[in-house]
Amino acid sequence: MLPPSAEALVRELTRLPGVGRRSAQRLAVHLLRVPEADALNLAHVIEHARAHIHPCPECFGFAEDGLCPICRDTRRDESVICVVEAPQDVDPIERSGAFRGRYHVLGGALSPLDGVDPEDLTIAQLVQRVQAGGISEVILATNPTMTGEATAAYIAGLLRADAKITRLASGLPVGGDLEFADEVTLGRALDGRRIIE
Repeated sequence: MLPPSAEALVRELTRLPGVGRRSAQRLAVHLLRVPEADALNLAHVIEHARAHIHPCPECFGFAEDGLCPICRDTRRDESVICVVEAPQDVDPIERSGAFRGRYHVLGGALSPLDGVDPEDLTIAQLVQRVQAGGISEVILATNPTMTGEATAAYIAGLLRADAKITRLASGLPVGGDLEFADEVTLGRALDGRRIIE
Protein backbone atom coordinates (compact mmCIF):
# COMPACT_ATOMS: atom_id res chain seq x y z
CA MET A 1 0.00 0.00 0.00
CA LEU A 2 1.49 3.32 -1.09
CA PRO A 3 1.05 6.59 0.79
CA PRO A 4 -1.53 8.95 -0.79
CA SER A 5 1.11 11.19 -2.43
CA ALA A 6 2.86 8.23 -4.04
CA GLU A 7 -0.49 6.81 -5.13
CA ALA A 8 -1.33 10.15 -6.77
CA LEU A 9 2.01 9.98 -8.65
CA VAL A 10 1.24 6.44 -9.83
CA ARG A 11 -2.22 7.54 -10.95
CA GLU A 12 -0.78 10.40 -13.03
CA LEU A 13 1.89 8.17 -14.56
CA THR A 14 -0.74 5.63 -15.70
CA ARG A 15 -2.24 8.40 -17.83
CA LEU A 16 0.87 8.28 -20.06
CA PRO A 17 0.44 6.18 -23.23
CA GLY A 18 1.65 2.61 -22.83
CA VAL A 19 2.16 2.88 -19.07
CA GLY A 20 0.12 0.45 -17.01
CA ARG A 21 -0.16 0.37 -13.23
CA ARG A 22 2.89 -1.85 -12.66
CA SER A 23 5.12 0.29 -14.89
CA ALA A 24 3.74 3.42 -13.22
CA GLN A 25 4.60 2.00 -9.80
CA ARG A 26 8.17 1.22 -10.91
CA LEU A 27 8.56 4.73 -12.33
CA ALA A 28 7.09 6.31 -9.19
CA VAL A 29 9.41 4.34 -6.91
CA HIS A 30 12.36 5.28 -9.11
CA LEU A 31 11.43 8.98 -9.00
CA LEU A 32 11.09 8.81 -5.22
CA ARG A 33 14.45 7.06 -4.80
CA VAL A 34 16.68 9.16 -7.11
CA PRO A 35 18.34 12.25 -5.66
CA GLU A 36 15.85 15.06 -5.27
CA ALA A 37 17.77 17.20 -7.76
CA ASP A 38 17.28 14.57 -10.50
CA ALA A 39 13.53 14.32 -9.90
CA LEU A 40 13.16 18.10 -9.79
CA ASN A 41 15.23 18.43 -12.97
CA LEU A 42 12.77 16.11 -14.75
CA ALA A 43 9.89 18.25 -13.49
CA HIS A 44 11.70 21.41 -14.68
CA VAL A 45 12.37 19.93 -18.14
CA ILE A 46 8.70 18.97 -18.52
CA GLU A 47 7.60 22.44 -17.40
CA HIS A 48 10.09 24.12 -19.78
CA ALA A 49 8.98 21.96 -22.74
CA ARG A 50 5.31 22.70 -22.05
CA ALA A 51 6.04 26.44 -21.91
CA HIS A 52 8.24 26.67 -25.03
CA ILE A 53 7.12 24.00 -27.51
CA HIS A 54 4.21 24.84 -29.79
CA PRO A 55 2.82 23.57 -33.11
CA CYS A 56 4.80 24.74 -36.12
CA PRO A 57 2.59 27.21 -38.02
CA GLU A 58 3.54 25.53 -41.32
CA CYS A 59 3.55 21.75 -40.71
CA PHE A 60 2.00 21.48 -37.20
CA GLY A 61 4.94 19.43 -35.91
CA PHE A 62 6.86 20.48 -32.80
CA ALA A 63 8.55 23.89 -32.89
CA GLU A 64 10.28 26.05 -30.33
CA ASP A 65 11.02 29.31 -32.10
CA GLY A 66 8.65 30.12 -34.96
CA LEU A 67 8.95 27.41 -37.61
CA CYS A 68 10.29 23.94 -36.81
CA PRO A 69 13.84 23.08 -37.98
CA ILE A 70 12.57 21.12 -41.00
CA CYS A 71 10.35 23.96 -42.26
CA ARG A 72 13.25 26.41 -41.77
CA ASP A 73 15.63 24.23 -43.81
CA THR A 74 15.84 25.85 -47.27
CA ARG A 75 17.63 22.79 -48.70
CA ARG A 76 14.51 20.63 -48.43
CA ASP A 77 12.21 19.98 -51.40
CA GLU A 78 9.18 22.22 -50.85
CA SER A 79 7.21 20.54 -53.64
CA VAL A 80 6.77 17.23 -51.78
CA ILE A 81 4.76 16.91 -48.54
CA CYS A 82 4.74 13.79 -46.39
CA VAL A 83 1.55 13.59 -44.31
CA VAL A 84 1.83 11.88 -40.91
CA GLU A 85 -0.56 11.46 -38.01
CA ALA A 86 1.62 12.68 -35.12
CA PRO A 87 4.81 14.70 -34.56
CA GLN A 88 6.69 11.58 -33.40
CA ASP A 89 6.02 9.96 -36.81
CA VAL A 90 8.46 12.40 -38.43
CA ASP A 91 11.49 10.98 -36.59
CA PRO A 92 11.58 7.46 -38.09
CA ILE A 93 11.13 8.89 -41.59
CA GLU A 94 13.97 11.35 -40.98
CA ARG A 95 16.22 8.59 -39.62
CA SER A 96 15.71 6.62 -42.84
CA GLY A 97 17.47 9.42 -44.76
CA ALA A 98 15.23 8.62 -47.74
CA PHE A 99 13.00 11.71 -47.62
CA ARG A 100 14.13 15.32 -48.11
CA GLY A 101 10.78 17.07 -48.50
CA ARG A 102 8.46 18.77 -46.02
CA TYR A 103 5.91 17.36 -43.61
CA HIS A 104 2.34 17.94 -42.53
CA VAL A 105 1.21 16.61 -39.13
CA LEU A 106 -2.52 15.86 -38.94
CA GLY A 107 -2.78 15.60 -35.18
CA GLY A 108 -4.39 12.16 -35.29
CA ALA A 109 -6.54 10.04 -37.59
CA LEU A 110 -10.20 10.15 -38.50
CA SER A 111 -12.27 8.07 -36.11
CA PRO A 112 -15.97 8.97 -36.01
CA LEU A 113 -16.58 6.37 -33.28
CA ASP A 114 -14.09 8.22 -31.07
CA GLY A 115 -15.44 11.63 -32.07
CA VAL A 116 -12.48 12.56 -34.32
CA ASP A 117 -13.86 14.27 -37.42
CA PRO A 118 -12.01 16.11 -40.25
CA GLU A 119 -12.37 19.48 -38.49
CA ASP A 120 -10.55 18.04 -35.43
CA LEU A 121 -7.42 17.47 -37.54
CA THR A 122 -5.30 19.80 -39.67
CA ILE A 123 -6.79 18.49 -42.92
CA ALA A 124 -8.16 21.91 -43.96
CA GLN A 125 -4.69 23.45 -43.52
CA LEU A 126 -3.18 20.65 -45.65
CA VAL A 127 -5.71 21.33 -48.40
CA GLN A 128 -4.83 25.05 -48.24
CA ARG A 129 -1.09 24.28 -48.52
CA VAL A 130 -1.61 22.09 -51.56
CA GLN A 131 -4.11 24.39 -53.29
CA ALA A 132 -1.80 27.38 -52.77
CA GLY A 133 0.39 25.79 -55.46
CA GLY A 134 3.91 24.52 -55.79
CA ILE A 135 3.15 21.04 -54.43
CA SER A 136 3.76 18.23 -56.91
CA GLU A 137 3.30 15.22 -54.62
CA VAL A 138 1.58 14.41 -51.34
CA ILE A 139 2.83 11.23 -49.66
CA LEU A 140 0.24 9.76 -47.30
CA ALA A 141 2.21 8.16 -44.45
CA THR A 142 -0.63 7.55 -42.03
CA ASN A 143 -0.49 4.36 -39.99
CA PRO A 144 -1.63 1.13 -41.69
CA THR A 145 -4.62 0.82 -39.33
CA MET A 146 -8.32 1.11 -40.07
CA THR A 147 -8.34 4.75 -38.98
CA GLY A 148 -5.08 5.52 -40.80
CA GLU A 149 -6.36 3.95 -44.01
CA ALA A 150 -9.67 5.82 -43.75
CA THR A 151 -7.79 9.09 -43.19
CA ALA A 152 -5.53 8.45 -46.19
CA ALA A 153 -8.54 7.66 -48.41
CA TYR A 154 -10.36 10.79 -47.26
CA ILE A 155 -7.35 13.06 -47.91
CA ALA A 156 -6.67 11.42 -51.28
CA GLY A 157 -10.25 12.20 -52.31
CA LEU A 158 -9.79 15.85 -51.38
CA LEU A 159 -6.42 16.37 -53.08
CA ARG A 160 -6.46 14.05 -56.10
CA ALA A 161 -7.17 16.94 -58.50
CA ASP A 162 -4.42 19.18 -57.08
CA ALA A 163 -1.32 16.95 -56.81
CA LYS A 164 0.00 13.44 -57.30
CA ILE A 165 -1.10 11.42 -54.27
CA THR A 166 1.01 8.46 -53.15
CA ARG A 167 0.84 6.08 -50.19
CA LEU A 168 3.74 4.50 -48.35
CA ALA A 169 4.28 0.94 -49.49
CA SER A 170 3.52 -1.75 -46.95
CA GLY A 171 4.33 -5.41 -46.76
CA LEU A 172 6.98 -7.71 -45.38
CA PRO A 173 9.66 -6.28 -43.10
CA VAL A 174 13.30 -6.84 -44.00
CA GLY A 175 14.54 -9.88 -42.13
CA GLY A 176 11.01 -11.24 -41.58
CA ASP A 177 9.86 -14.79 -42.29
CA LEU A 178 6.85 -15.52 -44.50
CA GLU A 179 5.49 -18.05 -42.03
CA PHE A 180 5.03 -15.32 -39.40
CA ALA A 181 3.37 -12.75 -41.68
CA ASP A 182 -0.38 -12.23 -41.38
CA GLU A 183 -2.72 -12.38 -44.39
CA VAL A 184 -3.18 -8.61 -44.69
CA THR A 185 0.58 -7.98 -44.69
CA LEU A 186 1.16 -10.70 -47.30
CA GLY A 187 -1.67 -9.34 -49.43
CA ARG A 188 -0.17 -5.86 -49.38
CA ALA A 189 3.28 -7.23 -50.16
CA LEU A 190 1.86 -9.02 -53.20
CA ASP A 191 -0.07 -5.93 -54.32
CA GLY A 192 3.04 -3.77 -54.00
CA ARG A 193 5.41 -6.12 -55.79
CA ARG A 194 7.84 -4.58 -58.28
CA ILE A 195 10.03 -5.70 -61.16
CA ILE A 196 13.62 -6.59 -60.28
CA GLU A 197 16.00 -4.99 -62.73
